[in-house]
Amino acid sequence: MPLGFHRNRPTGKPGEWFYCIKHGKVEEGPECPAKDRLGPYATPEEAAHALETAELRNREWANDPRWSDRPAGEGKE
Repeated sequence: MPLGFHRNRPTGKPGEWFYCIKHGKVEEGPECPAKDRLGPYATPEEAAHALETAELRNREWANDPRWSDRPAGEGKE
């Protein structure tokens, strides 16, 4: 008999807010699997802006010289 592992079982706690990228909605606690969520966030308003927050952070990281694969001193092409 197989062990009861549930890989898609949602994890999280009530009071934690997430943005579900699969359903395009804010949710509290464990509703959707973690692979489909961004968060946790402290408030539903923060979770509602999760995609914008991720885009901003991605741009910041892309322009951060500490995360660049280019040799020092080499500019963007």
